[in-house]
Amino acid sequence: MKLLDYILLTLIIVGAINWGLIGFVQFDLVRMIFGDMSVVSRIIYCLVGIGGLYAISYYGRIRESFNNR
Repeated sequence: MKLLDYILLTLIIVGAINWGLIGFVQFDLVRMIFGDMSVVSRIIYCLVGIGGLYAISYYGRIRESFNNR
């Protein structure tokens, strides 16, 4: 489970950096590296989205760790 957490957290960070670049300088890093909505770029976007949904579970884990103290 911990490995999955690290992988998905990395994907979330990649997505956040990409959205930051889009917002600040209108530069889509994923599109530049993998092409405009190519199969690979779509997979990257999907994995980032799944990672974001999975990250919702972090709230429960944080609350759990505070309750265990």
